[in-house]
Amino acid sequence: MRPGYDESPLNPVPAVVWMIALPMIACEAVFGLGQLGFVGGGQGGGMAMRQIAVERTAYVPDFVLRLWQMKVFLLDQSWRVLTYPFVHLSLTHALFVIVFTLALGNLIAHQFRPWAVLALFFGSAIGGALVYTLCAGLLPQFRFQPLIGGYPAVYGFVGAFTFLLWTRLGQQNANRMRAFTLIGMLLAFQLVFGILFQDGSLTWIAEVSGFAAGFALSFVLVPGGIARVVRQIRQR
Repeated sequence: MRPGYDESPLNPVPAVVWMIALPMIACEAVFGLGQLGFVGGGQGGGMAMRQIAVERTAYVPDFVLRLWQMKVFLLDQSWRVLTYPFVHLSLTHALFVIVFTLALGNLIAHQFRPWAVLALFFGSAIGGALVYTLCAGLLPQFRFQPLIGGYPAVYGFVGAFTFLLWTRLGQQNANRMRAFTLIGMLLAFQLVFGILFQDGSLTWIAEVSGFAAGFALSFVLVPGGIARVVRQIRQR
């Protein structure tokens, strides 16, 4: 066989990306088995299992704001800011997030170290949740729904991918604004989808904030980024 003909036409997905996606896949597998009656105490149990999982993992900004006002910190609830990306409202919801995680994660994992990919995912999830909570505190007249699912974190991957495009276009002396085409398309789709199906949901704030967090974190997490930031601080 000629050299190269036995290679896969698809780039293998790095292990760190599978580490992120597999918990989402495992949740959906369990919910699917529950719906078929294999687990969860009977046929149709998957819906009840999903509801319980959502209630235990969702990030609720109103709850966080109440704790903040009472100056109370509950360690057993703080993990929600890390768990909400892994449980979704439906199989379709999960499939979109899993596909985006694998596709975008595969692209950026070849440019970022494994620990940096994890930092991008969880940093974007946390950043999106914190900005969402801040907006909920500043705009009490609006209803801010709980954050459920991995879109804010996935948008952080979009931010990292945009950063890589932005850097490459800068090296080519091309128009760097072209790097923001993908996020523009996603936001346009999100706007149309939100108008038609989400009945005024404000979770897009967390998603856009996740994108901004991923883009900003990339300056530090890209190889050599920390050293470059330190040099710039010393020069000032």
